Amino acid sequence: MYRYDEFDAKFVAERVAQFRGQVERRLAGELTEDQFKPFRLMNGLYLQLHAYMLRVAVPYGTLNARQMRMLAHIARKYDKGYGHFTTRQNIQYNWPKLVDVPDILTDLASVEMHAIQTSGNCIRNVTADHFAGAAADEIEDPRPLAEIIRQWSSLHPEFTFLPRKFKIAVGGSPHDRAALKFHDMAIEIIRNDSGEVGYRVLVGGGMGRTPYIAYVAGDFVKKTEILAFLEAVMRVYNQEGRRDNMYKARIKILANALGEDEMRKKVEREFAEIRASGTLEVPQEELERIHAYFAPPAFEALPDVSSRYEAERARNPAFDVWATNNLSRHRQPGYTIATISLKPIGGVPGDATDAQMDGLAQLMDDFDLGEIRVSHEQNLVLPHVKKRDLPEIFARLQALDLATPNAGLITDIIACPGLDYCDLANARSIPVAQAISERFAAMDRQRDIGELKIKISGCINACGHHHAGHIGILGVDKKGVEYYQLLLGGSGAEDASIGQILGPGFAAHEIADAVERVVDHYLNTREGGERFLDTVRRIGIEPFKNVAYQEQMYAAHTG
Repeated sequence: MYRYDEFDAKFVAERVAQFRGQVERRLAGELTEDQFKPFRLMNGLYLQLHAYMLRVAVPYGTLNARQMRMLAHIARKYDKGYGHFTTRQNIQYNWPKLVDVPDILTDLASVEMHAIQTSGNCIRNVTADHFAGAAADEIEDPRPLAEIIRQWSSLHPEFTFLPRKFKIAVGGSPHDRAALKFHDMAIEIIRNDSGEVGYRVLVGGGMGRTPYIAYVAGDFVKKTEILAFLEAVMRVYNQEGRRDNMYKARIKILANALGEDEMRKKVEREFAEIRASGTLEVPQEELERIHAYFAPPAFEALPDVSSRYEAERARNPAFDVWATNNLSRHRQPGYTIATISLKPIGGVPGDATDAQMDGLAQLMDDFDLGEIRVSHEQNLVLPHVKKRDLPEIFARLQALDLATPNAGLITDIIACPGLDYCDLANARSIPVAQAISERFAAMDRQRDIGELKIKISGCINACGHHHAGHIGILGVDKKGVEYYQLLLGGSGAEDASIGQILGPGFAAHEIADAVERVVDHYLNTREGGERFLDTVRRIGIEPFKNVAYQEQMYAAHTG
């Protein structure tokens, strides 16, 4: 994984020192909250409903054991003993004291981490496929490009104050695990008909009040020209994006208003100008230097079938269920990708305690696992695990309460912090996620249902990605009472789609029942091999609407 160079270390240290002075001035009353706000946002510090919240960047979701231990230390010393992993592959601390934040940033800097560009109208933390470098279907590891983009975008003088925040994702496989089509801009690594590897660039995706699926702005961009193309897109956005209305300032609004053809023309004009100057061509030696940091580990020559692993599956039913649900195919024989669910039944999606983070760091050291990933589903991923080590690793995860075998199933729910923490939220998300996971706790039932992605947001800003849920749930406020709208048919994968709203919202005590009726209707109407999403697309949402609201319709009829 990437290591800071001299510039990175100096840059982060100077920023910490600057922010320490700004915090001291705020605490002394020399800065008002309005004056302090832009300074704290540049350093990832939000003012939430009850306290400050610090968002720490985890570039492309990759952490080593030393960094994981530091995250545990910060949770223990400066917070309430836990951290919250997000769909943006970051970690958030919900209870830091303002006076402690400079010390937290100093501790982060000591392990090559920071909170820069996790807030504000800038290019945010660059995300990537959490199976990067390990997935069997991967064309090329997307993280070297993500790192190049990170370096290019960090404090770029032209893009420090954009019309609105800007999110970039990179994927290297035909199967999209990074929600590429819902990003402001995304890069998909592809191979052309000649076998050459290059990039397809997507522009204009997003969720929130007006969800859009991104369209292709560049069909095949050469590796050496990718930064020039990205800068061309950013120039068009910076010049023509709206600044008079924050709700219409994202690039998705501009891209939709211009239309695909006109947007492509404007980007091509800027691209030609930048390319002619030759200032943003990425030198081959720089590409090779960055790629070297992401060289795969020294894989052992192992048989793809491990007798110890297979024997444990036969002996231990709990291990067998976990292996079935939480392991994914690795590109190297004898290895696997292990998803560590942060969704225990009845728990808070995405939360991990300091003890769990410390335990994972020790596990990584003990089994020579060089890195761990934060996933877009608010889980963690061990990308390079020897199959023969899995019985011992599973036992360690069980001891840490991290062996929930529900990856990709109905209880693997994405949820934003909602009204329990966020001052923008209209409704609580966490209790709804807990109630649904408890309703579907039985593993036999979960496995019978199969792949079903539930995503919950506490407001229209869609931090829980409800638009892209097979079942999406949106919290709304009706005269001070929390209600929840159901959406069906969304997807954040390569078959991206925006969920359709079923109808009026359900009260908090009704939503789990409504979800259960919808799921039961799927089980009763699915055809051979269909996922929930397949059935919704085949029969439409109207049959699901009828069953979801049957109790309300019955009450209205009998009343």
